[in-house]
Amino acid sequence: MEDPRLSRMYWALLKQWAVRRRRSIWHAAVMRSGLLTVLVLGLLIAGLAFGWRTHRLGQFALLKKQLRAKPKQDIVFRPGGQDVITLQRTQLVGGSGPEFLSTTLMPGRGMNMLQISAYLPDKGEVNLLASPPLESAAEQLSGSGADATGTKSLAMGAAIEAPWAGRIYGARTPDGGLTAMWRGVHLNLPTGVKDSYGLDSAVSAGGLLLKEPSNTASTNIMPDGGEARATFRPGDFDGHWLSQTEINTTVVLSGRAIEIKIVAHNIGNTAEPIGIGWHPRFAILSGHRGQMLLRLPEGLRAEVKDRRTGELSGRLLPVAGTQYDFTGQGAQLGALNMDDSFVELKRGMMADGPVAELRDPESGYGLRITATSPTIKALRVYAPLDGSYISIEPQFNYDDPFGHEWAKAEDTGMVVLQPGESTQWKVRLEIFSLDSAQPERF
Repeated sequence: MEDPRLSRMYWALLKQWAVRRRRSIWHAAVMRSGLLTVLVLGLLIAGLAFGWRTHRLGQFALLKKQLRAKPKQDIVFRPGGQDVITLQRTQLVGGSGPEFLSTTLMPGRGMNMLQISAYLPDKGEVNLLASPPLESAAEQLSGSGADATGTKSLAMGAAIEAPWAGRIYGARTPDGGLTAMWRGVHLNLPTGVKDSYGLDSAVSAGGLLLKEPSNTASTNIMPDGGEARATFRPGDFDGHWLSQTEINTTVVLSGRAIEIKIVAHNIGNTAEPIGIGWHPRFAILSGHRGQMLLRLPEGLRAEVKDRRTGELSGRLLPVAGTQYDFTGQGAQLGALNMDDSFVELKRGMMADGPVAELRDPESGYGLRITATSPTIKALRVYAPLDGSYISIEPQFNYDDPFGHEWAKAEDTGMVVLQPGESTQWKVRLEIFSLDSAQPERF
């Protein structure tokens, strides 16, 4: 029988022969023939050619930049430190008229309505409010510098004003604020260099809610849109107001209407005056301010004593036969520069409150504001001659409600809440086509 060790020896010799044979073949085929050199040179030339072509196309630096770049991350803009709320709905299939599509709300900034988007048959999707994009808005609404008192909110969208709306005038204080008086009690209020309407005087404008963040915020999906709710508990507004206040805001979006309800509740131990208003800046989509048609309910105009400061005389004037008569079928703005309040408003026919309309004939649509709360006593119209927007502001109170210019018997619109009491402000905003017949509501 053959020795196993001889078999293993033969097998090892065979493997050594195979290795030597493979090396000799590689040496003869590649090393001696120069094929390896050709392969190396080919790869080197191809790399140089690619680099030169990339350089000629100006993409080499871009390629290096892209290789060094970090992966992009989505940036979330949170005005006032809270996420925005967007209520959305889908356009009706086959719909032929204008419709609301969405509204963007900022619960971190007093529930300011930054934007309203709508569908218009002749224009497609448009933005109805004069506002910057969210990114720019978040930068401007910093809560510091020029926005220390929140007044930047009045320069965009549709801000909610509380615990008063519009302006309060008073005496300057050493710290740059002002003092006003209500029932013998001094109110120390913050001011800016100029108020929201660009006027330079001792005035505090827009209330104290402008930069307040919400304590709670929620949304609900509805069949034709959605609902958003926010609760604010600013207390006594850093010592500027008389009692502890809670404010609850509800916004409901549907295709033809946006409803806004604000409830103020005195949760403190002292009586307090409350005024609530809304400061929407409706964009002039056509860019032609003069052709915009304004309709207002019957009422009286608060006379402006000084157009430079906006101060009032305390007189209430009829509008019939004047350039401020926008009742009945309304009138075009033309070249009228407006910064005026209208009070003692009459309820519209077939309506559940005083009604105002803004029509844009060139864009084929109109907006209707109905004040459904009887506590809304004033409409403020701000339409600067060189502006790209028109503001129609339904509010509880007259401008400067604590001012000495008013007769003692005049109700300037501030609601007095005793501890535990509440008051409600409610408005409906509707969109309609100018091509269809509209029911008479004035």
